[in-house]
Amino acid sequence: MWYSLYAVFRKEVLHLLRDRGTLRLVLMLPAMQMLLFGFIDETVHDVPTVVVDQDRSTDSRLFMEQMRASKTFRIVTLTTSPEEARAEIREGMARVGVVIPPKFHDRALRKQPAQVLVLIDGSDSTVSSQALASVNGIISQDQLAGVENVGSSIAAQPVILFNPEGRTANYIIPGLIAILLLMVGVMLSGGSIVREREKGTFEQLLVTPIDPIGLVLGKLGPYLVFGLVETTIVLALMRFAFDVPIHGSLVFLYAMAFVYLLALLPVGMLISTKAKTQQESQQLAQALFLPGMMLSGYIFPFEGLPWFLKAVGAIFPTTHMIRIMRAIVLRDASPLDMWPEVAILLCTGAITVLLAAKSIRKVAA
Repeated sequence: MWYSLYAVFRKEVLHLLRDRGTLRLVLMLPAMQMLLFGFIDETVHDVPTVVVDQDRSTDSRLFMEQMRASKTFRIVTLTTSPEEARAEIREGMARVGVVIPPKFHDRALRKQPAQVLVLIDGSDSTVSSQALASVNGIISQDQLAGVENVGSSIAAQPVILFNPEGRTANYIIPGLIAILLLMVGVMLSGGSIVREREKGTFEQLLVTPIDPIGLVLGKLGPYLVFGLVETTIVLALMRFAFDVPIHGSLVFLYAMAFVYLLALLPVGMLISTKAKTQQESQQLAQALFLPGMMLSGYIFPFEGLPWFLKAVGAIFPTTHMIRIMRAIVLRDASPLDMWPEVAILLCTGAITVLLAAKSIRKVAA
């Protein structure tokens, strides 16, 4: 028995050491998870904020300084127009708008009631609740321009935009669609090349006079159609099973789903050209799926990430697709409103297709 145990144990150890792909995955995945969970902070900070200063007084300036000092807010625009603040929130340029009313300074001196209007993007409940709590905390400090005990006379009046009832499904499910397409897109296309390589048909395909980009697009075409069908199914479930209204354009939504899938599917093909077996391909796809989901702002607020994880998260198309989905479904955003995210997805799609074609050229060589 002991001899058999030693022989089988030695065989399995050697097999594991020779399978470098699985070994790297087993060692790196727990370390990656620890780093991700360790650095992620659910306390949001540097939330893009537009301030409408209609008072332009010492107190209004001090109030803004207190907002900056709280590190919850990052003031990106200073204006006097509430309509401009609402437009910037709808376009995704800001997540919070703070309207400081006229005669704010005079009311503070006289200890008369004054309300600070807080416009909050309701497409993310975590950010909205923490932003409102931070504003209330600033007001409760009872100190403005050297005047004591003014906090009791000042109150924050919250206005939740785009999801006023605060339904969880309204902001969870649009983001979930991007996550599901990530999983389906990368995992399906991840086996496209390695499957043919195992069957011995990939070499026959390479000797035919086929352009590499045409080969990439041709192999990804069926998965692209399947992904759009999957999009239709989950949108129907979102609308009719979970009663989440779609305020924006379906044409814009499907166009972005097409571009998003076009950016994701070549990534799976890149994995497929590097993997030796379908099992290794699926493992690599799962390893990519984890950071793509964790750093996208779907589970944890993007504003709670440290700067280097924000930089990594910005690389993933899922981060931008979640923003686009929530903007279309909840805020009725147009392509002009979301043009930075749209441009990033278009550029990512072009780059991933070219990288997949280059990888296939290397395999053919």
